[in-house]
Parts: sequence; C-alpha cells; structure tokens
Amino acid sequence: QVQLVESGGGLVQPGGSLRLSCAASGFTFSSYVMRWYRQGPGKERELVAAITRPGGIANYADSVKGRFTVSRDHAKNTVYLQMNSLKPEDTAVYYCNAHLPFTSRDYWGQGTQVTVSS
Repeated sequence: QVQLVESGGGLVQPGGSLRLSCAASGFTFSSYVMRWYRQGPGKERELVAAITRPGGIANYADSVKGRFTVSRDHAKNTVYLQMNSLKPEDTAVYYCNAHLPFTSRDYWGQGTQVTVSS
C-alpha cells in the first residue's frame, strides 16, 4: 500500500525550529518529485517547497526562502523539511506530496500540524 507518513509537527515559539519528516513506502520513491504543502487557518493550500529528480534541486515559496530547507534521503525513502526562524504565519497543517513527473499521479500524506505561537 502507498503511504506517506508525516511526523515532527508540534508547538513552537516564534524564532524556533522544527524538522518535519515524510516517510514513503509502497512506490518507487526515487522516481517522484517530493513536495511540501501547507494550509493555514482560513487560507488556501499552498506549495511550500519541492525537491526534484534528478539531482535533488530544491525550490521554495518566497515566504519561506532562506528559512526552510527541503532534502531527501533515498536510503530511508524519506523527505525532510527543516524549518528555522519560524513565524506565527507559518502555522498550518503541513502535507507531504509525491508527484510522478509527466503524469497526474500524486500521493498525499495525512498532514502534520505546526503551530507557531508565544
């Protein structure tokens, strides 16, 4: 069965850090672009970061550029989102997404809550 399981969310103070993990199984991880989306309260879902194949080229939303880092570990079939200098506006449910290039195939995780508050 295809699974994307996020972990690492929680409550953090402004300026703090969290690392989200997304463990993938049931599909060929290395063939997929991995993406992180988020949906804040009262907001639409937005793309936060993506890491491509080949070469692991990363892209970021302007709102997180310089603060967030996406990476992937193929040996562990896991993608990460390192989040530093967190702001209250980063509060959202964060979703892991796997996309097969040149197709409409997408897999989604269940989401993990990140709350940035003092």
